[in-house]
Amino acid sequence: MDFILKSISYVLHPLIMPLLGVLFYFSKTPRFIPENIVNAKIFSIILLTMILPILVYYLLKTLKKVDSIYLKTINERKLPLLINAFIISLVILRVFTSNEIKELHYFFIGILVSTLVCFVLAVFKVKASIHMLAASGFFMFALALSINFKININGTIALMMVLLGAIATSRLHLKAHTYPELIIGSLIGIIPQLLLFSTWL
Repeated sequence: MDFILKSISYVLHPLIMPLLGVLFYFSKTPRFIPENIVNAKIFSIILLTMILPILVYYLLKTLKKVDSIYLKTINERKLPLLINAFIISLVILRVFTSNEIKELHYFFIGILVSTLVCFVLAVFKVKASIHMLAASGFFMFALALSINFKININGTIALMMVLLGAIATSRLHLKAHTYPELIIGSLIGIIPQLLLFSTWL
């Protein structure tokens, strides 16, 4: 059981959620987007939201600014969250601009807002679950897309509910978070996506 819960926590790391959102969008959108553009966007997201943060993490670890990729303490969260906010800003300004793919543009604005709120909470010594933040934000975006495009994603919704429960269980079992921290993380992920939904509907 320990191995399974640790695997869930590792495989469903927050770094993968922006990519899942992009892949989900391109798999469900009824709009025609040339394959070369889709591939270029996906490559950019992998580079900026996965590879670059991992490289930054190893740099911060070398400088003894962080101890673990899970950012267990509040103090070690602050700098990575700021750096991640800068990276997401690059995505918004360079990869998914407002006049190109507006759904993904606002998806990443929602991620940026969630990241900044999480940073502010860390400054005030409040810890929120970044795992739940990322997963719930993706879930809300997927739900919004289904409403916008009028598509049936009941299977995806059911799967995401199971995954959200699995992530919460794994974080509790590993004693990485308390119930309030999981709830705060979920709300920080959901609310920005929900509020931004009306801007691209």
